[in-house]
Amino acid sequence: MTETLTRLRYRYWPDHWVGEILSKRWTETAIPVLLLVLVVIASGRLIGNFYSAGALADTLRQAGEIGLIVLGMGLVMIVGGIDLSVGSMFALTNFFALLFIHVLKWPVVLAVPATLLCGAALGAINGYLIGYLRLRAFLTTLITLIIFRSVYEILSGQYSTAIAGNLPDSEVWDFIGSGAFLGLPTVAWFYAVVAIAGHIMLTRLRIGWHIMAIGGSRRSAYNGGIAVRRTVFLCYVGCGVLTGAAGCFFASRLATAGADIGIGMEVLVLTAAVIGGISLGGGRGSVTKAMVGTLLVLLITNGLTSMSASGGVIRMVLAGILILAAVIDVRWLKNRQRIISKVYVSPTYHRLGNAPDCSMGGGGAFALNNKLRDVSLIGLGRIESPEDVILDRDDNLYAGSRHGDIIRFFAPDYERMEVFAHIGGQPLGMAFDREQNLYVCIGGMGLYRIKPDKTVERVTDETNRSWRSINDDSRLRLADDLDIADDGRIFFSEATVRYEMDEWPVDGLEARGNGRIVCWDPRDNSTRTVLRDLKFPNGICIASDGQSILFAETWGCCIKRYWFDGPKKGRVESVIDNLPGYPDNINLASDGNYWLAMVGMRSPSYDLAMRMPGFRKRMAQRLPLDEWLFPNINTGCVLKFNEAGEVLETLWDLGGENHPMITSMREHKGHLYLGGISNNRIGVYKLPDADPTFSQYERRWSANP
Repeated sequence: MTETLTRLRYRYWPDHWVGEILSKRWTETAIPVLLLVLVVIASGRLIGNFYSAGALADTLRQAGEIGLIVLGMGLVMIVGGIDLSVGSMFALTNFFALLFIHVLKWPVVLAVPATLLCGAALGAINGYLIGYLRLRAFLTTLITLIIFRSVYEILSGQYSTAIAGNLPDSEVWDFIGSGAFLGLPTVAWFYAVVAIAGHIMLTRLRIGWHIMAIGGSRRSAYNGGIAVRRTVFLCYVGCGVLTGAAGCFFASRLATAGADIGIGMEVLVLTAAVIGGISLGGGRGSVTKAMVGTLLVLLITNGLTSMSASGGVIRMVLAGILILAAVIDVRWLKNRQRIISKVYVSPTYHRLGNAPDCSMGGGGAFALNNKLRDVSLIGLGRIESPEDVILDRDDNLYAGSRHGDIIRFFAPDYERMEVFAHIGGQPLGMAFDREQNLYVCIGGMGLYRIKPDKTVERVTDETNRSWRSINDDSRLRLADDLDIADDGRIFFSEATVRYEMDEWPVDGLEARGNGRIVCWDPRDNSTRTVLRDLKFPNGICIASDGQSILFAETWGCCIKRYWFDGPKKGRVESVIDNLPGYPDNINLASDGNYWLAMVGMRSPSYDLAMRMPGFRKRMAQRLPLDEWLFPNINTGCVLKFNEAGEVLETLWDLGGENHPMITSMREHKGHLYLGGISNNRIGVYKLPDADPTFSQYERRWSANP
């Protein structure tokens, strides 16, 4: 009864989704968006005619003007700074726009760029002092706030009468401030264009990545070769330009240079940026967050104004919101990863059948022996982590290395070796096609092709995304083995969609079925997922009928068959449902059967732990995974089986003295070549009764021209 409840609880209670959701960057925006929805609903109830066309247009005009300044402030905050002078800059640029249009009678096409240049100049003052002279941003902008405000008060006192007494007769100027297009104010359209450009810059352009990097760690960005001072300078200039644009729209709409313009603007803008989710510590922020924060603060301010709250009360409320948002930002930033680490890895209930008898005197199909103890070795100490091995039509031997290379050992003695190709990631499964192109699964990178002339090409690194997956499973994280059908389609396994190459043991700890099988079709260069929810699929081999594949589920300790063509298309059947260890690569044998590598052996204690998810989670928090996850990892084994699921032969290396953690094997001309991701050598075992002329390459492609 207890075990049944455990199974039901961990199967249907989606606790692993919590960690998945919290790990997403969009969750930082989700809470402000939810708060915005609540504020909109409350405003609609408290403010009369809130949803009317006129009221919405006025709100969008204010949001556009303030939003431009918030975008500028957000840019400065992301790069790791702050600008308290935006209110004074806003007042000054508003004054300059009025001066150029009302007093100097400049045309709009000159006045607007001149105003933007004035904003850029004011931002450049801050940028030079903070970026190049490396002064403190808070203190520096506090001082320039005072200076800019003083300049504004002096100039507005001299020209306010002239500005008020000379109203321009310009339809373009009036359209900028009060016009609309398709029912939306001009400033809203301008803001949309700037917001889209800003989003592209921050997420797709190199300058945006540099800004994020500097905000995250200025020292690391400098050591990485980024022009830190120049980038910081340009961010403050950008803030000045955006503030100048807001000043232009405000000037054309209200045409006033009053003494109170811009006062308290820095609190309003800073509150909008922080409540939207832009971090005070730098390195985190987006255009969406700035937009949401702007609407939140504007609606709260307008709501308080409609209830006849004084300016002092409004500023006190904004200050309170700012303090609260800052506290949440700091505490969440400090504890977010800690929370995620506790809930992201979420083991589930997984029951395996009783392991078959492997005792030496048991007489069963898996009876222990020591046939692999005295195999000969290739490349001892000269290659690391040859997870898979393969031979070409000229008998040359290929294997991957953890340094990102494909190593070629030359026949006949395999003493001479070379780096056949450098890819960069961990090479895993390999297969030759009819044209002698070598296809390789690269952990963390996807499927790659190496031509006979050693040219490296990326074949695919993404597939279709599942609509029901919280995790973005379109990117290939851990493609690990493959085989090629007669028509050129490549079927390859992806062990897990949740974890990266160096985290793959955690997938075994969860046992949730995070893996899948993917097909790449050269006819239309498409990649699609054909099977999902597999427990670490690994080992792919085209079956004898040419219409199905055999594949291993490592954590399921089983071999299955999937039909991709023919009358059984789409069906999955079990071939071997209860292995004594964890299966890995599958390859052809010379007699028409199949070889299978087992990467480690099961143990009663770990099988029991698989039915105790809470216990596994506690163990993972207290012990390194390699100290208990694979208790018999050093017992190497290779077995031969047929399509009926009968085990025909087993080859053991007790204690794993030659080949711990065997991950692959290839039969070639009477020998079995052994690879292992934890090895520093390739093993060669002479098969006593094998066909001495058998070549997997010739068997596959010479018979199917």
